[in-house]
Amino acid sequence: MNKEEVVRHSLSHILAIAIKEKYKGVKLGIGPAIQNGFYYDFDNLEIEEKDLKEIEKRMKHLVKQNIPFEKQEISKKEAKELFKNEPYKLELIEGIAEDKVSIYKTANFIDLCAGPHIKNTNEIDPNSFKLEKMAGAYWKGSEKNQMLTRVYGIAFEDKLKLADYLKFQEEAKKRDHKKLGKNLDLFSFQPEAPGCVYWHPKGMIFWDLLEDFGQNIRKKYGYVKIKTPQMAKNGLWITSGHWDHYKDDMFVINVENEVYCLKPMDCPFNIQIFKTKQRSYKDLPIRYTEIGRVMRNEKSGELNGLFRVREITQDDSHVFLREDQIEEEISSLIKMIQKYYGALDIEPKFFLSTRPDNFMGEIRVWDKAEEDLKNVLNKHSIDYNLKEKDGAFYGPKIDIDITDALGRPWQVATIQLDFQLPQKFKCEYIDENGEKKTPVMLHAAIFGSFERMIGILIEHYAGNFPFWLSPIQLSIIPVGEAHRNYAHKIKEYLKDFRVEVKDEAETVSKKIRESTTEKIPYIITVGDKEIKNNTISVRKRGNEDLGEMSINDFVKIINK
Repeated sequence: MNKEEVVRHSLSHILAIAIKEKYKGVKLGIGPAIQNGFYYDFDNLEIEEKDLKEIEKRMKHLVKQNIPFEKQEISKKEAKELFKNEPYKLELIEGIAEDKVSIYKTANFIDLCAGPHIKNTNEIDPNSFKLEKMAGAYWKGSEKNQMLTRVYGIAFEDKLKLADYLKFQEEAKKRDHKKLGKNLDLFSFQPEAPGCVYWHPKGMIFWDLLEDFGQNIRKKYGYVKIKTPQMAKNGLWITSGHWDHYKDDMFVINVENEVYCLKPMDCPFNIQIFKTKQRSYKDLPIRYTEIGRVMRNEKSGELNGLFRVREITQDDSHVFLREDQIEEEISSLIKMIQKYYGALDIEPKFFLSTRPDNFMGEIRVWDKAEEDLKNVLNKHSIDYNLKEKDGAFYGPKIDIDITDALGRPWQVATIQLDFQLPQKFKCEYIDENGEKKTPVMLHAAIFGSFERMIGILIEHYAGNFPFWLSPIQLSIIPVGEAHRNYAHKIKEYLKDFRVEVKDEAETVSKKIRESTTEKIPYIITVGDKEIKNNTISVRKRGNEDLGEMSINDFVKIINK
């Protein structure tokens, strides 16, 4: 642990002291350091969010008392006696293989802990931490165990870093895609379909724009569209190896004494299409692309808006090729990725994800695949980092991360090089000598999950989408009833764009306010003056008044 992590871990003990003082009969779980802070789990704790301020105040008081952290090693027998009234600690002690266990004493509080900790609370700035929230958490993360109360805190080296973090969090809240998705009328979630998204008309406009944009690029690179079933018998997944690796994440259905699965990924189906007829070396590469809808049985507690869903839509691609075509084909995919994210004004970052511990196949084949990927990255002079042991079970991959406007990294696209599945499914092509060969397979998703990508873009742009991606690009507001016909004539003239006329019986100020809330790029108002001069008055998103102008001049602006 670095110093900041040690401080966070120590603060979890201070939190436990404050809780134990105020709430009698509380039982202790665990209290580790985590990213940006710490938490502690408690059983039999009746507490509300409003109580956190008082607990935090007590923690600050304790920190100022210059309390030392004293480590001791005792036998398991002594530990069991010491923690005889703490059932969760007793369970942890039973799981320790060594005969000796370490404890830390802080004032009159003793905790079972391996450490490390600070030497004294005087190393903590009392203004550098804050209790943030509480939540339910199963003991040891298992739904079979008792639900505990988890109290979270955030902590940094000093109060300035804490202030920066809180400011960052406030900005992140403003960009929350779940809130903006509702305000912009893009999508909703309903309790009858947890983890599945209801896309509204404006949301579908956004979706279709992204999908069409991607398909147009892929078409230029020789990809052909396919569509495959939503479920199959589990024998398909047994052959692919997914049954052994992903069974717990699959939706399994028994039909007429046979086991079916809702598809969790598209690749085995694409392989089946490849195998429907004999292939020649001249046919390769064969490039399939599918807007694949897959289902994954995510835990309900892990669902998170568009970022973690059960119904996932992928801009999936699978390429069947010869070994001598690997570099050229991956080069094309890298160019595609750069085109995609260039249009979004986002810089992609590349990572090579290597062989995981639960890999399938022979190490020599993996080594060759990893070397092929390195060669392509180097050929394009792409700076990349390693993600050790983060490859798919059937092959290494190039992962692409992006960074949003708040500096948060997101893993999005992936290019996976697969020598394994074509062999398992006995895929073949006839080479130039008339001999049967096994093709190589590339798995590629450029956006990854549409749902997740749209969530990222909503937060990246804070809902202020680029003009080409805005579901509604222009809002026309007639000042009064007498100006409605003129407003609709303007709409007809601008029919190449996505335009709405706000001609409801509301005040102009309210209509402007609504258009501003909906983050529409341009707001056009028309009244007596505009009708007389055959003009429009334009306001650009961000409250920039462009003034009165001719329609032709306005079209030049938005075309540019």
